[in-house]
Amino acid sequence: MSQKALILKEIGTPLVLTDRPIPVPGENELLVKITSAGLNPHDHRSRDWGLFVADLPYIPAHDIAGKVLAVGPGDGAAKFHVGEHVYAQARMPLDQVFIDFHGLQEFALVDVRLAAKIADTGLTDDEAATIPVNVASLFVALFHHTGLGLPIPGTEEAKATDLSDEAILIIGAGSNCGRAGVEFARMAGFGTIIAHAGPSNEEELRAMGATHFVNRHASNVLDQIRFIVGDDLLYALDVVNFGPQQGLGIAALSNSKKGTLVTLLPTDGELDISEIGPKEAGFDRRMTFGKMAIIPEFAPEFWNRISQWLKEGRISPGKFKVMEGLDADKVNEVLDLYRDGRGVKVHIHP
Repeated sequence: MSQKALILKEIGTPLVLTDRPIPVPGENELLVKITSAGLNPHDHRSRDWGLFVADLPYIPAHDIAGKVLAVGPGDGAAKFHVGEHVYAQARMPLDQVFIDFHGLQEFALVDVRLAAKIADTGLTDDEAATIPVNVASLFVALFHHTGLGLPIPGTEEAKATDLSDEAILIIGAGSNCGRAGVEFARMAGFGTIIAHAGPSNEEELRAMGATHFVNRHASNVLDQIRFIVGDDLLYALDVVNFGPQQGLGIAALSNSKKGTLVTLLPTDGELDISEIGPKEAGFDRRMTFGKMAIIPEFAPEFWNRISQWLKEGRISPGKFKVMEGLDADKVNEVLDLYRDGRGVKVHIHP
């Protein structure tokens, strides 16, 4: 049997509609009918730059929600049943091709290590499909050793760790990733959470846990941040900027104590040393990856907790718009908007 899918045949060209086989689930895999495939800005980078594309053809969309149609063998898969709705992160190691697991098609496979049941969240399929990439990425950024390495909320280590006197700066807090960062920072117990975003986001970010807000359009952003934290900031997240534009996060870090900036985008490129300050103790700048398939030992830390946090309202679904059908022209328009820095998160209903 075959299905419709949007595929990338050549880097730098538009996605096209095609037919491809419906895959069969292997061990600890599920076959799902896609109900919501979430697009993110990195999907334009896959189409235009080849990001995450190990081979062609390629299918974008790593945020997935769907109805289980078949359950493969294995103890992990046995926890799921036909008819249940799940949300999942597509399997996407850097050096392998797993397009059977990607979202812009009618049917896809799900790796049960990277999935959970939507019924346990209290969310709709579309709301749940905002979680697997963005929220997982911020979980890694804050709690995995490649990021800030903070204790995971609710663990004994977290209970023994007091961050009430510590501050964290979140640059790009108005984005879906940034909003998740604010909520995770609140859960981690930071006493001061500075949200850097556009003014329309202030009220919502304060409600989510930000103790301070800095308008990203202000002429004295760094002065405002340093007025709040002095020279004591050790933790910062930048979820929106590429390397050369990451100077604000580093400049805000302490000049006398070693701080860390964690980013979701590459740290390549030279920084303007005159803008970041003396940094006498140095600083760390790290890019983290939210791809759970490449850190399988850490994936359960997220997937075994996130549904309960969603149900309790401690973590919120992201914002999105819905588009019906696998319309190549319309999906390419969405990716073009991401390319131009003007897009919002869009969920496709295949």
